[in-house]
Amino acid sequence: MKLGIWSAGPLLALALVASTAAKAGGNDYAFEAVTPEMKKGDDVIVAVRLVHKPTGNPVPDAVIFRTRIDMGPDGMADMTSPVAPVPAEQPGTYAFKTDLPMAGRYQFSLAAKVQGEQDTVQGKVILKANK
Repeated sequence: MKLGIWSAGPLLALALVASTAAKAGGNDYAFEAVTPEMKKGDDVIVAVRLVHKPTGNPVPDAVIFRTRIDMGPDGMADMTSPVAPVPAEQPGTYAFKTDLPMAGRYQFSLAAKVQGEQDTVQGKVILKANK
C-alpha cells in the first residue's frame, strides 16, 4: 500500500508528538532539602534530593557542577560559605559540607546534569540554621 502525502502527515505529526513527550526538560526536576532546618556551625552537612517531578522518583547519578550557599533570603547575599561534596547515604541524594556561621535563612543554589537530558537542571533550596 502506498501512502500519499495526506495520509502520511498525521502519522508523522503523531510520531513527533510522541518523541517530544518522551523527553523531559530541565524544569521536570527539582532539588529538595532532606533536612530544611539544622544547627548553625562549621562543617555542617547539607543534603539535598534531586527529584523527577512527574514521577516523584529520586534521580541518582546526576553530576552537580555548580553550588553556592549564601544568606540571600535574609538580605545578605554577599555572605557566602565554601561548599564541598561529601558521600551521600541514598541514591538521588547529594550531600555537601559547608559553614553556616550564624542563625538565619540560607539559599543553596545548585546546577546539575542529568544523564540523558540536554538541559541543565538548576534549583534553589532554602535552609534554616538555628542557634
